[in-house]
Amino acid sequence: MTGLKGRTAIVTGAARGIGKAIALRLAAEGANIVVIDVLDTEPAVAQIVRTGVHALGMRVDVSSESEVAAMTERTLREFGRIDILVNNAAMTTPPRPFEQITAEDWRRMMEVNTLGPFLCARAVIDFMRSRKHGRIINIASDTAHLGVPFMLHYVSSKGALIAFTRALAREVGKDGVTVNAIAPGFTLSERIAAQTERVEVFRREVTARALAIARDELPEDLVGAASFLAGDESSFMTGQTLVVDGGFAMV
Repeated sequence: MTGLKGRTAIVTGAARGIGKAIALRLAAEGANIVVIDVLDTEPAVAQIVRTGVHALGMRVDVSSESEVAAMTERTLREFGRIDILVNNAAMTTPPRPFEQITAEDWRRMMEVNTLGPFLCARAVIDFMRSRKHGRIINIASDTAHLGVPFMLHYVSSKGALIAFTRALAREVGKDGVTVNAIAPGFTLSERIAAQTERVEVFRREVTARALAIARDELPEDLVGAASFLAGDESSFMTGQTLVVDGGFAMV
């Protein structure tokens, strides 16, 4: 697969989990990859380079305006272009009643999950507009459609990201830039898989609600949707949210 050959993709939160899986898929299709995370990016970069493309890793807090600006400048110096932005970096939280969420908990969740995608999109849009081509892909969550309780700040942030996707799509569509979202379900990334109690609670819930595809969701289940939205075949699709959760939320 070489449909993205020569293009450059920035993937945030790509040191592991969903972000890394998407980065590896885009690399397999020929894209050069910029791996962004607050964690160590070198293992992911090494794995991506083995696919035969160029890759660059940077430690960046996506809620920091200055760090995002520096990341964009370095990407353009190294690769000369930015074609694809995948806003995957996010915080999550153990379930708890909303009255136990502090103002600081809420503020930090919104900084990472909504301010981060805004800053990253704003940082790359001038280049995308200059080329009359760009793909922005936001990783949301099916919890925003389901109204999942006891995760109010997380669910609210992902609902805001879906609204952000629609509004930005209308604003930049005339410039050749599409903006879409993917809403995963409860995905067994490395971080989530280690939380055995949460995993078992979810599996019981899945059984009770008769998930259409009765198995665990893995990061690799999301890469096909990301590949489609990053490529040319989705050029007439914008403002949409693809729910990839095994039929848990049928919208």
